Order: sequence, then structure tokens, then C-alpha cells
Amino acid sequence: MSSLLKTAILASGNLGAICIKHLHQHYPIAFVLTDKLSISIQEYCASEHIPVFVGNPRGGKATSFIKQYPVDVILSINYLFIVEEDIIHFPKKYAINFHGSLLPKYRGRTPHVWAIINNEQETGITAHLMTIGCDEGAVVYQEKIPIPNDATGASLLNTFNKRYPEITTLVMKQIATDTLTIKPQNETLATYFGKRTPEDGQINWDWHKERIYNWVRAQAAPYPGAFSFINNSKIIIHKIAFDDYGFDSTQTNGLIKQIDADGIIVKTPNGCIKITDYTLPNNTTFQIGDIIK
Repeated sequence: MSSLLKTAILASGNLGAICIKHLHQHYPIAFVLTDKLSISIQEYCASEHIPVFVGNPRGGKATSFIKQYPVDVILSINYLFIVEEDIIHFPKKYAINFHGSLLPKYRGRTPHVWAIINNEQETGITAHLMTIGCDEGAVVYQEKIPIPNDATGASLLNTFNKRYPEITTLVMKQIATDTLTIKPQNETLATYFGKRTPEDGQINWDWHKERIYNWVRAQAAPYPGAFSFINNSKIIIHKIAFDDYGFDSTQTNGLIKQIDADGIIVKTPNGCIKITDYTLPNNTTFQIGDIIK
């Protein structure tokens, strides 16, 4: 384990837990900040005797805690909270955030999900200096990740789970050897996408089939899923495919054209799709001619 750089980590969720465990093999971790729901992080810190602050650090709530543990570097990995100046300016060297997009594109929450929804062919992981602005700091490392046509939000997360730990240690090595390069973001290219909630997943059947396809795969499990309603019952749609079944362009979008053992064929403005994997309440009935809304 290197003793050259004393590190603090701000992290949430499974991705955060994976990176903490990986980094702890190489660098002393002075403290961790996490959220109340990240139980695995809390348990790991307890088992390894790493001081941990649990909860929202904003408004100076964590200031007295972090001042006990001077550090060279702070790394923020999938952290639930946007932090303030007391944390950003605390480390002796750098405070660096790791973000799941090719900044300055896709600032904000769940950027890989938005990238799939928007039919992007690639996304990435960007390490950047933390600032008060959301994901606005200068880039210190960036890596492209392709988005296959059948990729889901979950499959990209699996890729992140593999690449994030390696990238965090790569950046730490560059800091230790004074080889870190710093490049300001081009603000004219910046895009921002906001936080998504389960209620945001409803399908608009007036969308073209390609957008519906991307909408469904982006939000597949472990995310809450895309959804619609059949006869006032909520249908959570896990997977769809394009289908050559015929249609009349004057028919209502969302019309159920056919039902077979493989799924439900539904009309969209530019072709039919087949819902091949879905969840419905047990007492729900539907038939050809019904409208999914």
C-alpha cells in the first residue's frame, strides 16, 4: 500500500463500494463520506476501521468531521450529494469527481441512461476537478466507452464497475508522479440532463419506434423500468423488438395489433414494435384493439 497520498472518498451505491475496496488496496483512506442507503459502504468502513460520515454534508454538516483527517486528495465516485466549498477546498492537492459521460456532454444525473435514450453511440468516464458548478471543472482524464445497439443502462453500469476502479488508480498514479494534465471544458459544447425519477419512465406512443426502443432499454432493471397503461393497469416494459407486422398510418398509436406467445405487437407512427418482456398485475385483461397509453 502506498503511503504517499492520503485519500478521502465520497461515494454511494455499489459502484462507490467497488471503488473504495479497490483503492484501499493501494492508498490509505483517511475517511469516507456516504449516504444512509449505502449500507455496503458503511459496513466495509466499519470492518476496516475507516472513519465514515453518513448523510448530507451540505451546509457545513461534515466540516468538523473532515477537519480531523487532513488529506492530499478527495475522490468523488457516484456520490449522491453535490458538495460545497468546505469539502472542495479541503484537500492539499486535488478534489476530483468521476462522471459517467464524455464531459462537457451530459452533465447531471444518470448520464449513461440519458445517452442511451438519445441514441448515442458512445459515452465515457471523465475525471474532472470539483467546482461549485455541476460537473463543470477542468478535465484531468477521459475515456470513451462504446454503446452497442442492444446496450441497457444495466450493461453500461457493469462496464463502469470494471473501468471505474482502474481509472481511479490511474488518476492517483498521475497525481503521485506530477503528470496530471488539466484541460478546461469547452462551455459551448456543454449539455445538461436532470435527475430522473420512476415517474419519468412513461412511454409516449406517438414517439417513433426507435426512441421507444432506446427508452425501454435505457431504463431496464435494475432501474424502475419504462411503463404504460393497459385498461388502467400499469404495464412495466422490460424489453421490446422491432416487428414487421402491418399497420395503417391513420390508426391510433399504441393500438394493440396482435397478441401471441412471443408478446404484444403495438403500433407506433413509423412501424410496429413487439413487447417481449413485461410485468402486469395478475388480474389485468387486454385484447387486440385495446390502446396502450
